[in-house]
Amino acid sequence: MPLSVPTLDTARATFDNARQWITRPRPLIQAQTTPFQVIHDDGLARLRYYPPLTETAIPLEDGSELVVSTQRQRTPLVLVPPLAVNMLIYDLFPQRSLVRYLRARGFELYLVDWGRPGRENDHQGLADYFSERFPALLERVREHSGERRLNLHGWSFGGLFSLCYCALGRDPDIANLVLVGTPTDYHRNGVLGRQYQRISRTLGWLRHRTGWRAHELSPGWFRSPGWLNSLAFKLTSPVASLKGYLDLLRHLDDHDYVSNHATNGAFLDDMVAYPGTVIQDIIHYLWVDNVMAEGRLPMENHEGNLSRVTVPMLNITSPADLIVTPECSQAMFPLVGSTDVESLSVSGGHMAILGGGKAQQESWPRVAQWLIERDE
Repeated sequence: MPLSVPTLDTARATFDNARQWITRPRPLIQAQTTPFQVIHDDGLARLRYYPPLTETAIPLEDGSELVVSTQRQRTPLVLVPPLAVNMLIYDLFPQRSLVRYLRARGFELYLVDWGRPGRENDHQGLADYFSERFPALLERVREHSGERRLNLHGWSFGGLFSLCYCALGRDPDIANLVLVGTPTDYHRNGVLGRQYQRISRTLGWLRHRTGWRAHELSPGWFRSPGWLNSLAFKLTSPVASLKGYLDLLRHLDDHDYVSNHATNGAFLDDMVAYPGTVIQDIIHYLWVDNVMAEGRLPMENHEGNLSRVTVPMLNITSPADLIVTPECSQAMFPLVGSTDVESLSVSGGHMAILGGGKAQQESWPRVAQWLIERDE
């Protein structure tokens, strides 16, 4: 079969798109177009509020439209992201935006932005987030909304924070808990879990012999910069990452394709640092001692227990998620005190189960309906 010769227009489009992707990618990025207000800023974390949409319908990725509900759900919904990610994933494309979808379903919607920790924040550990900073943010949601009862929607480490917050047993006004790709038993986490087990055996032996643990060193040694977190995320699926760039080369003449690639890249290539003490806590509590698998929380004073989690729970996992496997996440079921627990299996990797194209059909409607059914 003879090779096709690119036309002059195709060659020009390829050159223009490549130049813009390399030198001026910002206009290509479609993310974060849904209006929001920052209603609280503590110097690091910020709290967003998404006001009612002005449209009567919003476009969806399959070409259909969702009519914007005129009925306001009584219980506000707080989206809780993990550390290390930027917020673009929640509003990635105008036709595939989780915040726009949930707002269209009638939810009073808030989003926690954990901010970009500098080296001055390296002393902050896991409990500083879920036990200290998070309660203050939720109180600000209550002041703004006028409602005491709140729904929490946590993805990845944001789910762990939400779960730990409920396990503290301090807040009787959490109504429902949606968990997406939320880790519990780190040693039952597929390939990664086997690595954690090796780390646990080695560092556990060292601690038994010498009393040493990760917290003995300066937190600054453990700080994980944003570029390293981006690289680590991509290396969980290196073939897919490479294929994405090869596909881009093949479609450089397609402006929409280049724009979509730049939008996804804006999320994946701009991850945020982990404070040093957070990494120390992850090593000590989650990798070595695997405390969550015993119902305990990753904190020094052992306050709280997963048995104190009594709110209705919707747990979403995927067999294709290599970062948090279903076995790792569902290990929470026999540990929590909830009697209303539902499990939902969807397709896609760790990012896709939250904001991928199939999530709009497989999980977003179920999340909305599950919460609406329990709205009081």
